[in-house]
Amino acid sequence: MRSLVFFFLLAAAGLARAAHAQAPWVPDLGNGQYKNPVLYADYSDPDVVRVGRDYYLTSSSFNAAPGLPILHSRDLVNWTIIGHALPMQLPAGRYNQVQHGNGVWAPALRHHNGRFYLYYPDPDLGIFVTTATNPAGP
Repeated sequence: MRSLVFFFLLAAAGLARAAHAQAPWVPDLGNGQYKNPVLYADYSDPDVVRVGRDYYLTSSSFNAAPGLPILHSRDLVNWTIIGHALPMQLPAGRYNQVQHGNGVWAPALRHHNGRFYLYYPDPDLGIFVTTATNPAGP
């Protein structure tokens, strides 16, 4: 009986610990230093471009929509999602179903003469480019 009570007390303590809210990840230590990972998420194949004092980042989104996230930072540590380059994956008939490993990946973000160029490949359909004067979107 004692072992059963002990088991339930131990299980209750474990549940209480599991229910404890975890603080959000913050890489900026506030003293000029930071801790890795700076982006605590799956931002694979990142590409960054600097425009003046601002940095813009994009990364692979595979078959997720909206696709190709655009993030902004002034210090390469604190990043904010400001938009997505692809509201949906095209052609829609191809990407209406879940397809592991398909979609867009390894994008390249560039800035020239006041315009942003985002090049992205689809392994089966070719290389595409989308442009905008505002990095957050059209």
